[in-house]
Amino acid sequence: MGTKPVRPEDVLPDGAEGAEFDGAYVRKGSVAAFIGNVRALSEVEPSTPQWEEIVGQLRELKPALDRIGVLDVFEIRDPAVRALVGGL
Repeated sequence: MGTKPVRPEDVLPDGAEGAEFDGAYVRKGSVAAFIGNVRALSEVEPSTPQWEEIVGQLRELKPALDRIGVLDVFEIRDPAVRALVGGL
């Protein structure tokens, strides 16, 4: 993105539902969805169908976070969540 300040509309213009990053389309809301699923995971029992569904969604969303660079500047603090999504 260069050396100039980046505004949200520089990344995703009004009315856009997503953008291409590193050759893949990333939907708006991916970061918020990931966070929401991490929070939801703490509310369900491990190994239940609901837990498995949430873990699956986290794994599906993680590449989007990688593509947009979130995980280059922030880390997943919860070691269990980090392990579930294949983080370091």
